Parts: sequence; structure tokens; C-alpha cells
Amino acid sequence: MNTQRPEWNDANNALVGKGLSVVTTCYLRRFVVFFQQIIESDAAGFSISQELHRLFEATQAVLLAAQTSSQPVSDEQRREVLDALGKAGSAYRWQCYDNGCSNAQAHLSSDQLRGFLALVQDALDRTISANRREDNLYHAYNTLHLGDGSAHVRHLYLMLEGQVAVLSSGVLESEAVLELLRQLRQSALYREDQHSYILYPDRDLPGFLEKNTFDETHTRDIELVQVLVDKGDVSLILKDMTGQYHFAGDLRNARGVSNVLQQLAKQPDLADLVTKESAAVHRLFEQVFEHDRFTGRSGSFFAYEGLGSIYWHMVSKLLLAVQETIYRASAANSETLPALIEAYDDIRAGLGFNKSPDVYGAFPMDPYSHTPRDQGAKQPGMTGMVKEEILTRLGELGIVIERGQIVFQPVLLRRVEFLQAPSVLAYCGVDDKRHELEVPAGALAFTLCRVPFVVQQADHNRFVVHRDDDTQQPVDGHRLDFALSQQIFAHAGGIRQINVYVNGSTVSQ
Repeated sequence: MNTQRPEWNDANNALVGKGLSVVTTCYLRRFVVFFQQIIESDAAGFSISQELHRLFEATQAVLLAAQTSSQPVSDEQRREVLDALGKAGSAYRWQCYDNGCSNAQAHLSSDQLRGFLALVQDALDRTISANRREDNLYHAYNTLHLGDGSAHVRHLYLMLEGQVAVLSSGVLESEAVLELLRQLRQSALYREDQHSYILYPDRDLPGFLEKNTFDETHTRDIELVQVLVDKGDVSLILKDMTGQYHFAGDLRNARGVSNVLQQLAKQPDLADLVTKESAAVHRLFEQVFEHDRFTGRSGSFFAYEGLGSIYWHMVSKLLLAVQETIYRASAANSETLPALIEAYDDIRAGLGFNKSPDVYGAFPMDPYSHTPRDQGAKQPGMTGMVKEEILTRLGELGIVIERGQIVFQPVLLRRVEFLQAPSVLAYCGVDDKRHELEVPAGALAFTLCRVPFVVQQADHNRFVVHRDDDTQQPVDGHRLDFALSQQIFAHAGGIRQINVYVNGSTVSQ
């Protein structure tokens, strides 16, 4: 996918136009799986415009043709698929631009749509798999290089964002998730002093005098360079007193190189040589500067989410993604569950309230944007980190939402969460008034949508819904039905509190 704006990550904003985002691919895969789940199998189908139906059929045909081979995709095959999808999209757009959309409708059955989404998921899964690195971590961003009948992909450096995205995509089985997390802990992304993860591996940036410098081994096969040096022409390349070569200081990009070459070609003694070696000069220019791999501040300076920085929102996204894999592993009774929980706890230990102020560099309960190398947390405020922390905290207490229903799954609930002595929960109710609820020893309490939940250990799982009219509604199992859940989500009132009784044997030590 050729991104025009690479996700949230404005630190990589220089990739606009040529970036291939594995991150987008992963989240698109997640959406496709979700979309498949909400299409009812007995749905009558859908009415769409004929123009859109033709685009649907053309795209499906391209994906079907691309699915036939299980071998790695070549640059030529990649270009064929890219061109075919581009032509299908262009045909649809020009039809709409030139003639507008007609009122004619076409029928699309639910089976056709599910089949198409299965094709899309297969293409996304293969793309994600192709971006697995040799160390079992994953690429986050690539760059696209279009040639004559080819589309070549180059990988960028390791990024935490890519690992979070592939975990969140749901494509990995529990064993693969565990392997990724173990490799991540041993990778250059781990920052020991903060027991957490930086966005990208730290690096030693070249000094000013080391930039735009290359030696004769790079120019040996380009005769034009030596000819220009002998003539004393420094409009393109110059040679210094130490024997090192440099491109002219006023050249900013490949267009500037082309302009200089065009001027040089006007000289009769250089015309043929320029024609013969222009491509080699451009390759050398890109080899020296690597403009296509320039990502912005993520690869060029420090702090402000740059090199050496922990971006706390991304670490919280990592925590949430791992929590989701834990619930999937629990549902599948996977033997990896204890190890996944241990990995989750390791990530959690590096966040916020688990740290002392001297380590965090700030009050640990406050959200901060990032922590540069050798500094404390910086840029306080309601960052995106807060959202993930709310979600993961609810999950740690046992609250999970499935298909619009509240489910209590104490996979991550610990005995230490339960009170050692009676206490009082003060909260704001759905009536916008302050309330206090006495919580006995051996219980824990929290609110969800301003409804208090009181959790206690028992011999089996059940709920007791206490209503405002003093009636009680017992609910066996660990799931509230859709109507009750929606009443809570809507802040509709009528429910005073919900007691949750959880089988004590399922609560972790």
C-alpha cells in the first residue's frame, strides 16, 4: 500500500508518496477479519452501483490471478499486479468523472462479498508473512522503486511500530507471538535503563564532514567523473585535496543532477558520455545520499520521538496488542498462556505507575509523550497513551467486550487486586451525582460507564444485577446479555450496581 500519510507516525512523514506501509497492511487485515464477522451468513445481499460492481469484479480477478502462485513474488509479478489494480481503479474513477454514476444497480450476494474478503485477507496475510525478518521480527515500512516493468521493494530499519501492528493484526498464532516478544526483548529496541522499548534502534549519525563523501571506488566505472575533474568542472562533482569526491554543494535532489547533466550534454566533447553514463551518475547520487530512505526526524535527530526516544503511546499500544493475544490464547487453551502473561507483565513493568519518580523522571501517574535518551519523561498531557491504558486496565480487571456484550474473563486478574480491609468506592453515577459504595474486604470495585462493579471470589462464575427498584437479577456464567450490556453502555440508568462472582481457582496468584 502506497501511503500518502504514514499512520500516526509523523516522525516518518518524509515517506509520503514512496512509502509502503506494512503497518497499514496489518490494520487493514484486522479490519477485513472484523468485516467478515459482521456479514450475516443469511443476509439477502447488497445493492451497489453497476460501476462499483465492475470495479469489484476487476479487483477480484486480479487477486484471483495473484493467488495462483505460492512462490515469492518477483519484481515483475509485483508490477503486473500493481498495474492491473491501478487500471481497474482508474477505469472506475474516469467513469465517474466523465459520466457520473448511473442509477443502475447490481446485486452483490453476501457469499460473493465474503469470498472477496477471503481473497483480500489471503493477499494481506502473504504480504505480512513476506515482511518477516530473519530475526522473526517484522518490517514496518518499505520503499517502492518502479523500474521498466518492475516494482522493487526495499526494507527500512527495524521499528517498534511494526511489531505492534503485526501483533494487533491477529495473523500470528500464540507460539509465533511468544517468539516475537522474546526476540523483541533481545533486540536493539529494548532500553534497559527504562525497562521499555524505543521507537527505532539508536545510531551514531555521521558528522558534517562525513556526509556527501565518497572515494574513487565509487567512480571507477563512471568515466564522466574523471573527465570533469581533469577539466576542473565542479558543477557536478569535485575532488578535494585528500582524494575524496563530493557532489556539488548546490545539488539538492535528483532533479538538480538532471539539470546539470543537461547543461554538460551541450558541450560537444561530453554529449555522448553524458548520454551513456547519466543513469550511473543518478545511481551514485542516490547511493551517497539515500534520499529514498530518508524518513524524517525518526532517522535524523534525537528527542521529540526521534532517535533514542521511547514513545509511551506506542509502548501502551504494544501492551494492548499483547493483551489481545492473551485472550485469544486463553480461548484456545494454548500452552503458551503462562509465558504470554509473563511477557505482558514484563512490558507492564516498564510503564508509568510501576516506576519510581527518579527512574521515570516525572510523577509516574501522569501521562507523558516520550522519554529521550539520558533524560526523564517529556511533554506531559492527555496523549494517546491514556486510551490504551484505560482499555488494558479494564482487561486486567477482567472486563472484555465481545459482540456488544460485557464478558468477565479474569485471565489477568491477580489476587493482589482484592482488598485486604474494607474500603469505600466514591464515584459519579449516571445521575451525575456523587455516590459512595462500601466495599468489603476480599473484594475489589470499579466502575464501567458509571455503573459500579463489585468483584468477589466464589465457587462459580455468576453476576447479580442490583436495580434501582431494589430487585435483583441473577445471571449465571460470565457474560451479560446484549440488552443488559447496552443498558450499561447507554448510561440509561436503572442499575445500581453489579456484583461479579468469579471462580477463585481462575484468579492468578
